[in-house]
Amino acid sequence: MKLCIALDLPTKEENLNLAKEISGISDNIWLKVGFRSYIRDGQEFVQALQNLGFKIFLDLKLYDIPNTMADAAEEIAKMGVDMFNIHASAGKVAMKTVMDRLDKYEKRPLVLAVTALTSFDEATFEEIYEKPIAQKAEEFAKMSYENGLDGVVCSAFESIDIKNVTNDDFITLTPGIRPFGEDAGDQKRVADIEFAKKAKVDFIVVGRPIYKAKNPKEVVEKIIKELK
Repeated sequence: MKLCIALDLPTKEENLNLAKEISGISDNIWLKVGFRSYIRDGQEFVQALQNLGFKIFLDLKLYDIPNTMADAAEEIAKMGVDMFNIHASAGKVAMKTVMDRLDKYEKRPLVLAVTALTSFDEATFEEIYEKPIAQKAEEFAKMSYENGLDGVVCSAFESIDIKNVTNDDFITLTPGIRPFGEDAGDQKRVADIEFAKKAKVDFIVVGRPIYKAKNPKEVVEKIIKELK
């Protein structure tokens, strides 16, 4: 299991300082660059993180017509990031179009599909999709697997079932991880490290419990120790 740290601080400088502080702790650490950071700081920021030796998960959740998604996926591949995501609800044609476009890259990024955002509770999700989260997440995962994606973004609660309908090598990346029982904040379906381990999660995403801590490096070291 790998740790993916969300860089969601208010400024580029704060995010870079955090990255510098934790660099060298472990090869098991990836960095997640999301909407806010990427829109504000762009490719130069991603390059700066890569220069520190980190693998990058670009969390932009592509969702558009298939060709536009494939165009964006190709530009992401040219950046040399290690992983990015699309929305599973874009559908199988979009998935196949993206993966076909990336075929020409000898070393392409991993591609994940977002199933159900961890901010959804069951009632809200069913209002939109008219199915329980677990059932729809499995459907999205099977579609992603059958169309050549590398894995999905889901909560830890769906991970085992998704592995069962795909295979153990199909990646599950889980946001909403509160390593040591911290406050859930705006996340609904949260889990701790022990639960994530039992659920065969491949990547846990941790943000606020790290960057809001008095000593972020100490928290990261503690998490890495728990992952072993």
